Amino acid sequence: MRLRVPCLVVLAGLFAQAAMAAETVPLPQPRPDAGTPNAGTPDTATPNAGTPDAGAPDASRFGGGPHIDKPIQNSLPQPATMTPPSADAVNPDRFGAKPADAAYGAFQRGLYKTAYNLAMERAKNGDPAAETLVAEILSRGLGVPLNPAEAGKWYALAAEQGVPESQFQYALMLLDGRYVKKDEKGAFALMQAAAEAGNRLAQFNFAQLLVQQDPGNDGLVKAAVYYERAAATGLADAQYAMAQLYANGVGGKPHDDAQARLLLAQAARQNYDTAQIDLAAWMIEGRGGGRDLKSGFAWMRRAAQGGNVAAQNRLAKLYMGGIGTDPDLILAGAWYIVARRAGLIDPQMDDFLQGLDDDQTKQALQKANRLP
Repeated sequence: MRLRVPCLVVLAGLFAQAAMAAETVPLPQPRPDAGTPNAGTPDTATPNAGTPDAGAPDASRFGGGPHIDKPIQNSLPQPATMTPPSADAVNPDRFGAKPADAAYGAFQRGLYKTAYNLAMERAKNGDPAAETLVAEILSRGLGVPLNPAEAGKWYALAAEQGVPESQFQYALMLLDGRYVKKDEKGAFALMQAAAEAGNRLAQFNFAQLLVQQDPGNDGLVKAAVYYERAAATGLADAQYAMAQLYANGVGGKPHDDAQARLLLAQAARQNYDTAQIDLAAWMIEGRGGGRDLKSGFAWMRRAAQGGNVAAQNRLAKLYMGGIGTDPDLILAGAWYIVARRAGLIDPQMDDFLQGLDDDQTKQALQKANRLP
């Protein structure tokens, strides 16, 4: 299990309004990428020119206006380190300049105990790549008992020898303070070193630290350098952060809704659900590009099906208003029931639900029981 650290306060104040509009909820577990869009997958590249434009829809009907939905309070974006990669996704470059030879080969094949034993022999002789591999295995309990404290010792040794992955992981441990002595100054230095070495997760999280250190625009200007580097590697968290900078015209970036929408689409394609919600709303509003009600609806549905509670509530409103789809009061009720069961309360949708007749309510409940 990879260590979890408290979510850093990101883009606080400046993005508070954007975060409220997005109705942020904690990210769900990663979902398999949908790959090539099918008929039910939104097209983010070209607006649907055939979509009828009968005037801008009422924002409150699809969640664009102020909401009383709760609890939706977390800041955005979330740290990029919450879920450990699967074993088959681990790149040998993460363990130093060179793969750990036979040890890494065993790790790739899932022979974790063998990998641990082989790597330990080299780690005891000061091999930084092997030290990192040993730490990785211990920190996740792969083939050996989970031992974060022992993993920290090996991460520290490899970090001293300049392995970016170990610098990043040990910086997280120093920030967390559960298994090693808390040291924010040391964590800052190691995170910066890993970021400068090109570790994209370190780049994103170092930007987070810079914003925490200086919540004003000056801090955002410094952070933008690292957000941008991480975004260029395809990291969805960083793409969303850059979208927020362009959308708000802060961090030394001009106000550019078209660029922000492009970045939202890039993050949305990677199943970053908050970006999917924002992109859906922007497409429906026509912000940053042409209005595309059908694609906006499809992105909102994708986020809702992935488990995002705010998206489930907004999707209910789209069904209720017939925005981007045919009106369907039963599905509107069903999706709101799903969101409400998860703890979201929307007085407008409560009133809508109470207005359904007995048969409609029964059908909505039956459909809700079959939804994600």
